[in-house]
Amino acid sequence: MTLRLVIMGVSGCGKSSVGLALSDRLGIVWRDGDDLHPTANVEKMRAGQPLTDADRWPWLDRVAAELRTHAPLIIGCSALKRAYRDRLRQGAGGPLRFVHLTGDRALIAARMAQRQDHFMPLALLDSQFATLEPPGPEEALAVPIDQPLAQQVDRIVAALRTPRH
Repeated sequence: MTLRLVIMGVSGCGKSSVGLALSDRLGIVWRDGDDLHPTANVEKMRAGQPLTDADRWPWLDRVAAELRTHAPLIIGCSALKRAYRDRLRQGAGGPLRFVHLTGDRALIAARMAQRQDHFMPLALLDSQFATLEPPGPEEALAVPIDQPLAQQVDRIVAALRTPRH
């Protein structure tokens, strides 16, 4: 089976760090879904305005197209709502697995405060948590971000090696 993996979670949870480390470990291409946002979305977020569903649909379609045409692939995408994850599943062109990076608001806010040159301001973190519909264990592997990066990657690799029922 060709791996199509979405590293998901609110902004600042570590999607890029985990995705890059996982890419190095597995030898599978990593793609940051943020790079697929239309310019209008980036400017809206940079201005401190949360995206609407209408803003997100074209972006999610771009992410799904990447999964469909470039698998095996690991991609970062917030995928905050079940409907967004369903949209990705419908367009991915094959089985799709999700890893949900989980952490409390204080930890993620501290991480976001340290970031430089990212369009997503800390002011939008609350809207990210308000939008989040956490996936259950049948939908995604939950990985706590308060563990060292190597442990997070180890946990994901172990789960990928376990057959899904």
